[in-house]
Amino acid sequence: MLVMKFGGTSVANCEAITRTIAIVRSKLEQKPIVVVSALSKVTDLLYRISDQAALKNESETAELLEQLRSRHIGLAHDLMADYPSHCHEACLKINEICDRLESFVRAVCALGELSDRSKAVIISTGEYLSSNIICSAMNAYGIRTGFMDARSMIVTDREYLKGEPDSAAISARVPGVVAEAYSGNDAVITQGFVSATADGEPTVLGRGGSDYSASLIGMAVDASAIEIWTDVDGVRTADPRKVENTRCIEKISFEEAAEMAHFGAKVLHPLTIEPAVNKNIPIYVLNSMNPEGKGTVILQSSFIDDGVKSVSFKENILVINIFSTKMINTSGFLKKVFEIFSVNKVSVDLISTSEANISVTVDASQKITKVVEELSEFADVIVDENKSQISVIGKNIINLKGLLRQTFAPLADCKIYMISQGASYVNLSFVVDREVLTDAVRHIHKYLFEDESCN
Repeated sequence: MLVMKFGGTSVANCEAITRTIAIVRSKLEQKPIVVVSALSKVTDLLYRISDQAALKNESETAELLEQLRSRHIGLAHDLMADYPSHCHEACLKINEICDRLESFVRAVCALGELSDRSKAVIISTGEYLSSNIICSAMNAYGIRTGFMDARSMIVTDREYLKGEPDSAAISARVPGVVAEAYSGNDAVITQGFVSATADGEPTVLGRGGSDYSASLIGMAVDASAIEIWTDVDGVRTADPRKVENTRCIEKISFEEAAEMAHFGAKVLHPLTIEPAVNKNIPIYVLNSMNPEGKGTVILQSSFIDDGVKSVSFKENILVINIFSTKMINTSGFLKKVFEIFSVNKVSVDLISTSEANISVTVDASQKITKVVEELSEFADVIVDENKSQISVIGKNIINLKGLLRQTFAPLADCKIYMISQGASYVNLSFVVDREVLTDAVRHIHKYLFEDESCN
């Protein structure tokens, strides 16, 4: 079986979905399992609906809900203008989903209270709308397609807005659900991002979680491959929105891809890689607007050459400096510090230590007030804001002569606040002021990938 995930831009409108259906049709011999995101920008709209509902803003939520309904009804008519029965069926389903959502949102407005569970219900609606429309369109276009509810397959804990998947439960459920949906059909379709607890409480996998859904399903069915269809020609040497003259990377290792995703690359969800690694399933990153392109394949490290593959970055981070003379010749101090981060669910990226100082970086979106308060009970804590992290990622980069010179030569005039060499020899990361990030990334990319005289 082949798992094919299509992101929001690949299902953005009639033209994009028609192209997506053609891509699926070309893979029918491989028994595709299609995983779709919400239409482009719809999840953002649903977040706005949930926020306005929490504020009891009934008029604003009503207007936004109407935008949601009309966009999907309009899309159904565009896609299936020549197939009135299929269009009618899709519109009935859209209205049913939107009616149910409107009732739910009115209840939230009345209470003026938005729990994480309620937010998960609201923001997952986009995937149900898109998957129902695309399922109807595929059937209309002659591809017999079975519909699957992701909540019957993707099992998580009770972290409603960022559920932790239960791999064993998922592996037990998915094959049976897929087999039943495939009965008499050419393909099956389900939702990315959407999940549930073991007893059916609605959860989601977090923003960008559709990639993760595809990888978990691929793991459960021992897929021959997982295809991530997006709007770029594979994984590139840097973010093309920041850097000109980037190159498409033909192949990278699972480890490199995981580091790139974790350290800021936008093409893949950071957690996508793990389930595929467990089953050694290749992942292809492909462009639905250029389906003939080769894209990038992610494979076992033994198939990948040594060398630098990309320059990734996190634009807005905090550096937390923790100083205490109690660290000196004391065992257990580091454990005490990192237990505070763990209990408060703050994820740490880079770590640097000296005799009496620990420096860590965290994403600026995380809430660190409680962490700082608890650390301050036994240490001096300084938080540096408006910082960015740059990561040079590749295989066995420790063996590359002159890498430090090549990386830091363009940064002669920049302040560097922290440097970290990954123990896996896959990344070299450092921290700079946020205001110099764009120039720094461009200069490093040019030095590493474009200026042959420097290599």
